[in-house]
Amino acid sequence: MARWKQRWSDRTEKWWFAAAISTLLKWVILGSGVGVLAGTASAFFLKSLDYVSGVRIANPWLLFLLPLGGALVSLLYSKYGGSSAKGNNLILEQVHNASEAIPLRMAPLVLIGTLITHLFGGSAGREGTAVQMGGSLAEWFGRMLRVKPADRRILLILGISGGFGSIFGTPLAGTVFGLEVLAIGLISQEALIPAFIASFTGNLTAASLWGVTHLHYPIGEIPALSVPVLLKVVLASVLFGLASVLFSELTHALKKGYTYLFRNPVLKSAAGGIVIIILVYALGTRDYLGLGLPLIEDSFTGEVTPFAFMGKLVFTSLTLGAGFQGGEVTPLFAIGATLGHSLAGLLHLYGPFLAALGFIAVFCGAANTPIACFLMGIELFGGDGAVYFFIACLVSYLFSGHTGIYTSQQIGISKSPLWSFSQGTTLARARQHKKKNGSPL
Repeated sequence: MARWKQRWSDRTEKWWFAAAISTLLKWVILGSGVGVLAGTASAFFLKSLDYVSGVRIANPWLLFLLPLGGALVSLLYSKYGGSSAKGNNLILEQVHNASEAIPLRMAPLVLIGTLITHLFGGSAGREGTAVQMGGSLAEWFGRMLRVKPADRRILLILGISGGFGSIFGTPLAGTVFGLEVLAIGLISQEALIPAFIASFTGNLTAASLWGVTHLHYPIGEIPALSVPVLLKVVLASVLFGLASVLFSELTHALKKGYTYLFRNPVLKSAAGGIVIIILVYALGTRDYLGLGLPLIEDSFTGEVTPFAFMGKLVFTSLTLGAGFQGGEVTPLFAIGATLGHSLAGLLHLYGPFLAALGFIAVFCGAANTPIACFLMGIELFGGDGAVYFFIACLVSYLFSGHTGIYTSQQIGISKSPLWSFSQGTTLARARQHKKKNGSPL
């Protein structure tokens, strides 16, 4: 066996075709393995999430247990979480600088924490859960196979791509998201083929093996290209980018504010749950609880109140700021879709069309992933509006500045030559620099 491996190694050094086959086979095996793990975890999570969401809707009184649920999750993380409490940022940090292991317990902790958040009415998403499960399972998979340090970095990217692609049913967007989210302005092409294999396999596993279905929304009529329409789309996209800034900055500020007021994380989450309950009864609506899927559906097929986007934005920021588990992306979809629907009347554009642009563009501004969000638009809404999708993502990406929901995301290339950052600067450090020196976001 050792002699055969040495012969193959000698051949790959001499023949590029043999090297290509060897590399492809390795990543087909590793990428498929990560994809199956991530897709299975996502399928279990989605089915569980549907169940607990149905229980919450059928039992409105469960909202009163939100403070207790938040306190329980924070207690679990404080006792057993360790570095898992960093969430998605831990995975990004380890891709950039492999200084510590990602614990396998991150997967069950974030799964339980997110389900509790949704069972009792917290406003949160699901992508964070899928990415963290994918990343921790990919880390475990790599340890079992004793992969090299360089391959371990790529495996973590595969965990991100496999989790994202399988949770939303968007394998192309999942592929690029895992490459693009690491650093603004840079795409790690060395992991392009493995990331696609993981994302494609993850989506196939969730959909075909476990029977997961994903919602698609009718975009309807696409306006013909014209200067007035393009100007309106650009204007709306600027607002989408600014909405993403508001969401990111408010969430970060609330995390800091809650921590300042409540040093004990258990008390912090309990207090955050009480705030959510008070707001629900002050506004007289539960529309902003959970994922926000009814808000998204109404943006495409019905009507939403003009400031529904602000309600969802505030509820989600308050939930995540208080330390509840869950992602940001699906609420960002809801914020963008409702904002687009509200702008449609002002800009005299078709509501579902502008809702679709907001759906992808607000997320794009918050995650700084324009190519992934553009591909997501095509996968979810079809290719007829591709030009508009691309414009919306690019403009939102630019006007979101150097802010975002992932504080460990690095600034690889500045969005403008007027804004300069040193190599390896993270969004967290950029925010600190901005507060200290008053420089642009």
